[in-house]
Amino acid sequence: MLVNKIKGLFIEEEGQGMTEYGLILGLIAVGVIGILVTLGGEIKGVFENLTGRIPGVGSTNGTD
Repeated sequence: MLVNKIKGLFIEEEGQGMTEYGLILGLIAVGVIGILVTLGGEIKGVFENLTGRIPGVGSTNGTD
């Protein structure tokens, strides 16, 4: 009976799927952070350009 329990510890794979999903999610998060750090200045420039083109957005006249 004890031998069967020990064998079961090595054969069970119920938590393996969740671990794999966690690792994949972690790798995706690291990739996204790396991309944002690399392209952060360019993304900021795009949004600043867009807000400059929209009338009434980004104005600092105190009526916001």
